[in-house]
Formats: sequence, structure tokens, C-alpha cells
Amino acid sequence: MFTAVRIQADIVQAAAGTEEPDLVDAFLGEALQGGPVFIDMSSRRYYVLVPASTPAGRWVPGVECLGSGSFLGVPRPQRTEPGESRSYWCVPMDGPGTLCSLDAVWQVISYGSHQKGAGQRLAGEDGRG
Repeated sequence: MFTAVRIQADIVQAAAGTEEPDLVDAFLGEALQGGPVFIDMSSRRYYVLVPASTPAGRWVPGVECLGSGSFLGVPRPQRTEPGESRSYWCVPMDGPGTLCSLDAVWQVISYGSHQKGAGQRLAGEDGRG
């Protein structure tokens, strides 16, 4: 059993430092130590699979842990490339029971949220200080 952490794409992309799908996927594979992740490209949300014991609820803006009673459609295991379908595995499951470390997931979220916030502050600065 597992649960999923749903993360808005802009947070993950800010952590990866790019919007390029192949580079984001490589970043996630390394940062999450090969734990399974897929993206729904229509909703622009990543789903990171973590242990079922992970507390459900909204963690920070743009991040929610789906608890028991949630329904989640996952891509077919062979869907591993962007453009094949609406969703695909950025980091495919290595085997049954392989999940992401909650610490690693939180590091990606924290770093991405920080980078996203820093980028928004820089974009909003107009030099009139």
C-alpha cells in the first residue's frame, strides 16, 4: 500500500531549475533516490508515491498528501515518456513496495518552494528601493 503526495509542477520545476521534462525527470530520479513519480500533464501536478503511513492533508501551498479514501489513477507501467499520453512515469516503479523516502520528498518540496518564492520576489523587484 502507498499514498501519494500531489505537488504542483512549478514547485518541482523550481527545485529542478528547469521546465524541460527530461531534465526534471532526471532530477527527480536522483533527488528521490529512484522512488516512483508520475505527472498528470493536463493538471500540471506530480504524484510522488510514499508510505501509506504518511499523514494526509495540505502540507504547504501547492502540496497535498492524499490519504485513505482517495482515488488515484496511475499511468500504465510502460508509459515512461512525455507525449505518450496525458500522464507518464517520470521515475518508474522499480518493483512492488518501492516508495519514495519522505525526507527526500520534503527536501524537494522545501527547496522548490524556496526557489519559487525567491524567483517571484526577484521578478517583482523594480529597482526603486
